[in-house]
This record gives sequence, structure tokens and C-alpha cells, in this order.
Amino acid sequence: MLHFSPCTDSTNRSRSMAVRTRLTWMQEKNLQTHFGGKQFTLLYKASVHEFSAYDLFKRCYDQGPIVVVIYKEHYVVGAYMKSCKKEEKIPIVLFALEENTISECKISSYVPTELFYDGGGRRNDLEFHINMRKQVMTLNLDTSEKLRLPHMQASPFQECEVFRCEDLLDRRTLEGINELHESLLSAVNTYKPHKNLVPQVRILLLGPTRAGKSSFFNSVKSVFRGHVTHQALVGSEATGVSDTYRTYSIKDTVDGNFLPFILCDTMGLHERGKGLCVDDIAYILKGHISDRYQFNSMKPITPSHCNYIHYPLLKDRIHCAAFVLDVNSVKYISHEMIAKIKEIRRQLIKCGMPHVVLLTHVDSMQLITKGDLTDIYRCIPVKHKLEAVHKKLGFALSDMLVVSNYTSEWELDPIKDVLILSALRHMLWISDDFLEDLTARGNKNLVA
Repeated sequence: MLHFSPCTDSTNRSRSMAVRTRLTWMQEKNLQTHFGGKQFTLLYKASVHEFSAYDLFKRCYDQGPIVVVIYKEHYVVGAYMKSCKKEEKIPIVLFALEENTISECKISSYVPTELFYDGGGRRNDLEFHINMRKQVMTLNLDTSEKLRLPHMQASPFQECEVFRCEDLLDRRTLEGINELHESLLSAVNTYKPHKNLVPQVRILLLGPTRAGKSSFFNSVKSVFRGHVTHQALVGSEATGVSDTYRTYSIKDTVDGNFLPFILCDTMGLHERGKGLCVDDIAYILKGHISDRYQFNSMKPITPSHCNYIHYPLLKDRIHCAAFVLDVNSVKYISHEMIAKIKEIRRQLIKCGMPHVVLLTHVDSMQLITKGDLTDIYRCIPVKHKLEAVHKKLGFALSDMLVVSNYTSEWELDPIKDVLILSALRHMLWISDDFLEDLTARGNKNLVA
């Protein structure tokens, strides 16, 4: 699984595992998005570092942009500062977070110590100020109304946290992405199937129409070509674009040799009537169906068909299968589709065929940003989707892979590339498990 950037989930906000924010994942994600797609690093927590303006500034001066979050019984209130420096007046943006709604208002520029203090009186004209020692906050009437809050005069609060705001994709993170990108490219390029039993492993793509099967092939080819390409037709019709079985090889642009895998694209699954005939799948798995066979939704291939391979070799067989699902459509999968996928899965298990789930379109999920793709398996909405697939279809969580296909982009993105390459490498690994299992069982047909 991908994990090469600072953690962003709510249980890992700071470098110290003992200090955790009270913000939920959703609250933090809303604030991060509201302030321009930032990541938060917890610098100060009053209940841990003391309710003291002195301790707050000791930890937060010269840290760049910061967000101060104040927790009251029924509200979360805060302040955003583009910088926090001694004796420098700074523009302040106040905000209130209630459920998923954020209200904000700009107030005058202040030296931070005017607003956060430990004792003594304060000017009556301040729009907002906090006595850290007494744990009370004051908002004047006008500011309270702008934030849609009740008037707060020396109103008690329970907690105060301060976060450093950083770009989600800083230079260090991007360097790590590029290093991983090159490592994965090399790993796939140099991969050799188990004991060289076959020249290329075959990966079968299955799934409902419009799930992203053809787009996944196009994305893989784009990664290795170095530019976005759309060889396989992609469309939006409910019945899919193609009713033809296609086997796609990709050439290495450096030496011109074929890469060590073939992606096999099938007709989309449909609830009833139309779509891939389930009885064809056994013939595909065993290598009886050749490239460009035109599927018939009503009946499977027969030995008399010109595309039927009577004596398939090991190289003609499928070595790994992937169910491709649109992550945003998981909750809408019909009972008929669930039954069809489970029936196909039983066939795969009967054949000893390793299989995974490939969840596409993850970048279009609500609140998921480009920065989240670097640590996608820790994102709470993605975890919920994986758990939903597990509950509905029975796949193990460890057999689910998340990708973001190239669908409308003109330029490659190394973050998307890493997700695609990571999924592909995992499928190569389990293809090797299948080949190794065949040799362990002493299969008599191990002829490439």
C-alpha cells in the first residue's frame, strides 16, 4: 500500500504519537480544503502544553501560517494567520465550524499577543481575544453575528490547539513521489514471471460497464509511453462501448521489447440480458478465447467458432483477474450485479485464480484532494468504501487496490502514476503466486 508522505489522518497529527487533535477527520478535511488545500501539523495543545499564551507562542512563533482552533461545548471557533511573529501586526481571519459548515470573517490586523494573553485587561474595542489562563474567549457582538454565533463575553472554552499549515505537496514529498515512481517503473520493467514459465502474465479485467476497465489499460500504457494515450475506446453508454475481447501488450519505449504482462479487456457486466455472458468466463480463464472475439450476451463461445483455441498453452491462460469497480458507485450496486460478481468469483476460486478488486475514480470522491492520493489508504472515506465492498461482495480488504485513471487529462501526473504502478505490481506478484502454485501441484501442461 502507498505510504510515503506525512500522515494526515486524525490519529497521527503530530510527530509525537501522544498528542492528538480533537478534530475529526471530516472537520480537519473541511478546514484544510477551506484554507486552500493544506495539511495540518499540530504544534500546540493547551491541555498538554498548558493553558498559557507564553507556551502557545513559544511553540508557534516563526512557523509560517497557523490555524488556532478553540473548542467550546457546542462550537469550534478559530483564527487563521498567514504568519505568527513577535511585534508584527498580522491580518486575522476568524472562523466557526459547525458540522460541515464553515463561516468566516476578516478582522483588523493585530500583534498576536494582543489577542492571546495570560492576564490583565484588554481594550474594549477588540473584536476577538482570549485569556488563556482563565480559559475564556470574547467575541464582540458584530463579529459573533458575522460568524452566526451567540454573543460571547468571557465565554469558557475546553481546549485550544494550534496547527502549522503546509502545502500538501511540498518539495520533500514530491521528491519522494518521484523516487518511488522510478522504483516502481524499474520493478515492473524488470519483472520476470515465475521460472520464466510464460513470456508475459495475463491479467483479466472484469467489471460493470463504465467502471474503468478500458481506462485502466489506457492509463497503464500512458505511464509507460510517457504521455497520455487512449488506445482502448472509452465511452459513457449504459451498455458499454465494446463487445469485443481484447488482449493488449505494451512495448517498452527504451528497448522496444514487450513488457512482461498482457491486459485482457472484456465486455462489461450487466444486471440482466445484456453484457458479458458469465459462461464465457471459464473459456477465457482457460485460454480458449483469442483476441478480438466478439461476445454474444445470450450464449458462450463454442468450439466451432473461428476464435476458439482448442489446445491453449499456459501462456494463453489467465494468471490473475481484477474486478474493476467505480468507487463512487459501490453503494449503488444492484442485487443482480452483486449476485453476478459472486458467481464469477466462485468460478475464479474453483480454478485457483488469484483476484483483486480495482477501485477507480478515487480522485473524484468528495473531499479527496490530490495530496490525499499520496496516502490514499489512510483516508477515512476510502476506508469506508473498502469496508463497503468487503461487506457487499466478500473480498478481503488486502485484495483491494485503489487507482486514479487518466480520463480527461492531457499531462501525466507522477502521483497517479504511482497508484497505477503499485496496483500493477501487486497483480504481477499474485500472478507469480498462481504460477508457483501450478508448479507445486506438478501441473502437466506447463508449456509456454
